[in-house]
Amino acid sequence: MIRQIIRIDQEKCDGCGLCVLACHEAAIAVIDGKARLLHDKYCDGLGNCLPVCPSGAISFEEREAVAYDEAAVEANLKSRQHETDGKVACGCPSAEPEMLRHKGGGEEACGCLSADSKTITQCDDSKKPELPVAVESQLRQWPVQIKLVAYDAPFFHNAGVLIAADCAAYVYGNFHQDYMKDRITLIGCPKLDDVDYSQKLTAYFQRNTISSITVVRIEVPCCGGIVSAVKTALQKSGKSIPLQVVTMSIDGKILPD
Repeated sequence: MIRQIIRIDQEKCDGCGLCVLACHEAAIAVIDGKARLLHDKYCDGLGNCLPVCPSGAISFEEREAVAYDEAAVEANLKSRQHETDGKVACGCPSAEPEMLRHKGGGEEACGCLSADSKTITQCDDSKKPELPVAVESQLRQWPVQIKLVAYDAPFFHNAGVLIAADCAAYVYGNFHQDYMKDRITLIGCPKLDDVDYSQKLTAYFQRNTISSITVVRIEVPCCGGIVSAVKTALQKSGKSIPLQVVTMSIDGKILPD
C-alpha cells in the first residue's frame, strides 16, 4: 500500500537520538551513529520525531510500505524495554531531560569565598574544617549539550540560560559559582560540532520564556561562532532577551569587552 511514512536522511543525521525519545512506537533506533527506521510497520506516519530533529534529517514521504501494525508495535515496545532495562532506547541516557537537586543550596564550602569579589581567598586556619569539603556542583539540569537538549525541556521556563563554549569550564576555576549558579547550562563547540546552532537556539528562544542569556566564550577565533549563533537566533526569534557576552583568555582571565 502507498502511505505516508518518515524518511531519515543519513547524510544529515548526527545521531543525537532525540527522535528515538520522541517516537512513541519505538520505531527508530540509533545504529552505528545514525538514526534508522527499524521497520515500516512500526511507523504510524504522524511524525512526532520531525520537530525534535536539530539537523533537519527527518521528513515525510509517500511510498510503498506495509500497514502500521499496532500489535507489532506493542511487542516491539516490550522487547526494547527489556533490552534497555529502562534506559533510553538509543543507548544514550544523556538525552533524557532531568532536573538536578543539590544539597546546601549552593552555599560556599568553608566561608572562605568572598561574596563581593567572587575569588578564593586564603582561609584563616581557625576557620578551616578538619576534613576537606567538596565544592558543590551548580549544574541544574541534564543534558547540557546543545545537540541533546530538547526544544521543550521543562527547565527553560523563566530561566536564565548560560550558553558556554565547552572549554570554558576548564580554563576558569570558579566557573560553577560565577556562571552556572542559578542558570540552565548549555554547552557546545562550533568548531567540532558540525551543526548550525542558530537553528536550535532560535527554537529555544521562541518556544520558551527565557529571562536572560549569558554567553561565555574563549578568546580563540573559532569560539566566535557560538556568539554569532546566539545573536542570529535572537534576531530570528523576534524576542528581546537580555544578553551578556563574557570572553575568557586561555589562562582563565576575564577579558574586557
